[in-house]
Amino acid sequence: MGFFEKLSNEFIDIIDWTDSTNNTIVWKFPRYQNEIKMGAQLTVRESQQAVFLNEGRVADVFRPGMYTLRTENLPLLTILKSWKYGFDSPFKADVFFVSTKQFIDQKWGTRNPITLNDDRFGLIELRAFGTFAFKIKDAGQFIQEIAGTDEEYTTEEILNQLRSLIVTKFTDAAGEGNFPIEKFAANLEELSAFAKDKLNTEFAEFGIEVTKFALENVSMPDELKKEIFEYSRLNKIDMQKYAQLRAAKSIEKAVENENGIAGLGASLGVGLNLGNVMGNTFGNQVSQQQSNNTPPPITQYYTAVNGQQQGPFSIEQITKMIQEGSVKRDTLAWKTGMGDWAKASVIDSLTQAFNSVPPPPPPPPPPAA
Repeated sequence: MGFFEKLSNEFIDIIDWTDSTNNTIVWKFPRYQNEIKMGAQLTVRESQQAVFLNEGRVADVFRPGMYTLRTENLPLLTILKSWKYGFDSPFKADVFFVSTKQFIDQKWGTRNPITLNDDRFGLIELRAFGTFAFKIKDAGQFIQEIAGTDEEYTTEEILNQLRSLIVTKFTDAAGEGNFPIEKFAANLEELSAFAKDKLNTEFAEFGIEVTKFALENVSMPDELKKEIFEYSRLNKIDMQKYAQLRAAKSIEKAVENENGIAGLGASLGVGLNLGNVMGNTFGNQVSQQQSNNTPPPITQYYTAVNGQQQGPFSIEQITKMIQEGSVKRDTLAWKTGMGDWAKASVIDSLTQAFNSVPPPPPPPPPPAA
């Protein structure tokens, strides 16, 4: 065997990669300081890309197929090597194989609760977890941005970075999705699709594509769950009937209470005010659909006489009752919007009615001596 024939056997003439693992993303073809022959055979299998680097710079990228390496199919490397007129001698280059298959069933989750701001419930904390799948879409960009020149790069090395980015983007998606907090569990699929789009916008710059993103569960504190259930239940209740029921129960309790009429005032006021407040809250949803010409609600008045609620009365009716003397200054009264019962004489809208009632006539003079 001649010297040149022996030397030629030291050159690499077959370049390929048979992946026997499930988690290798990047594998560097070992040159052992040998040079690559011009005319060497490059085999890139399905779900692979081969990237040629020259002094750490990405040159040519090969997709699945079989190639005979020539200056014609190594255009960027030819430029970097300054092979202006073609070159058939052996050359040195780093060859990286990148797996482009899907890496499925990757777990993600929020280590710490994420904080969202809900219009009705304020700041709330949620935990979420699920699975995702990804693949390398642009091998050259992935090596340049993530893998670098590591001889072997696995899913374990990138998952922590991906999970951190996923949690950040999921938080953004949850905030921008305008999903009512009580609808999260019922809209997992829609929220997953929305988050996937957000993630791919971010991952594209790394040459990565998220092929699947699944939000499997959203959990929240028990106190918030209870509040949401109550909100949902009350939203379906006739609030006027609910207020009347609460008021009736308050009267029964007040009559039995040792505090007597004072207990009645406090309990009944709370019950009626709750109905008013809750009615206003849920009524806002209806009022947005009503005409701007809708008249304002009529103020109603109630009185408590001998432990019994009387009313409702209009302003005209209760004014007449004041003038007739059936409603006195110290009679407990309540009107729409008040937080508690009060003496009728201190209610602003009734003060004028009391001032228009003449005081009792003076006693007759004593008989003349």
